[in-house]
Amino acid sequence: MQILWKGVFPAVTTKLKDDGSLDQDAIRHGLNRLIENGVSGIVMMGMVGENAQLSPEEKRNVLKIAVETVAGRVPVISGVGETTTASAVQFAKDAEQIGVQGLMVFPGLTYKSDKRETVAFYKTIAKASSLAILLYNNPRGYGVDLTPDVVAELLEEPTIEALKEESYDTTRVTDLISRFGDRLAVVCGVDDLVLESVALGVQGWVSGMANAVPKESVELINLAVKGDFAKARELYRALIDLFHLDTHVKLVQYIKLAENITAGYSETVKAPRLKLEGEEREKIVAIVEKTLADLRKLAK
Repeated sequence: MQILWKGVFPAVTTKLKDDGSLDQDAIRHGLNRLIENGVSGIVMMGMVGENAQLSPEEKRNVLKIAVETVAGRVPVISGVGETTTASAVQFAKDAEQIGVQGLMVFPGLTYKSDKRETVAFYKTIAKASSLAILLYNNPRGYGVDLTPDVVAELLEEPTIEALKEESYDTTRVTDLISRFGDRLAVVCGVDDLVLESVALGVQGWVSGMANAVPKESVELINLAVKGDFAKARELYRALIDLFHLDTHVKLVQYIKLAENITAGYSETVKAPRLKLEGEEREKIVAIVEKTLADLRKLAK
C-alpha cells in the first residue's frame, strides 16, 4: 500500500491496563474509532505511543495488533525509537515482516549525533527494509536537527519519502518544499502549527490530539487543504488551546486525559510518567471541556 502522506495520521496512544500491561481490546477499539472518523493512516509507537517505555516484545505486539485490526484500510506506520543502529535495523526488519507500510524513524535515542553520524544512522536503517520512511525531525526534543543540507544527503535513499517537521520554525517548511519539491513530503508534526503549515503547502499531519478529536482534526485539515481558510480558522481557534497541549513535556499524559474525557480510554501511562492529579489535572480537564463546548457551539 502506497502512503500518500496526505490527511491526518494520529500518533496513536498505547492503551494500557491499570497494571501497565497492554490493553489489547482498547487498542483495537481505538484504532477502529480513528479510522471511522476519517484518518488517512495511523502511526503506532511515536513518542505519544510511549515508544521508549515499551519493551521490545510489547512494541512488536502493538504492531501485530495494529496490522490485524486495521486490515489494510489505511497505512500503518511504526515509530522506530532505539538507542543503537543495530537495534533500529532489527526493528525495521521485524516491522516489515509483521506487515506495516512505513516507518517513522527517530534519531538514535540518548546520544546527540553529529551530521556524519546522523546521515549514516538513517541511511543504514533505510537499507534495512523496503518500507517507506518518514524522518522525524524534532531538534528541540532530541537534539538532532535534520536541516535541508542533511535531508539532501538522506534523499539519496529512495525509500526516504517524507519528513515530520517539528522544528517549530515555519520557514523550514518553505525551505524544504522549495528545495526538494515533490521528492519529499513535508508533514506537520506540531498540532498548533498545522494551519500555518498547510498554508505553506503541507498536506499531511502527524497529530497527537487527533486521538481525542479525530473528526474535528480531519475536518480542519480538509478545510485548509481545499483553501477554505475562513472556516478552517474558525475551527482552529476552537481547538487551539487543546492543540497547545501537544507541545508540552507532559503531552502524553495530557493527550491520554483528553482521550479519556472524549472517548473513555484509560489515562494509565508507563512509569516514570504518572497520571495527572490535583490542580494540574483540573487545569487540563477545564481546557478539554471548554474545547468541547466551543466545538458544540460551532456545530449549531
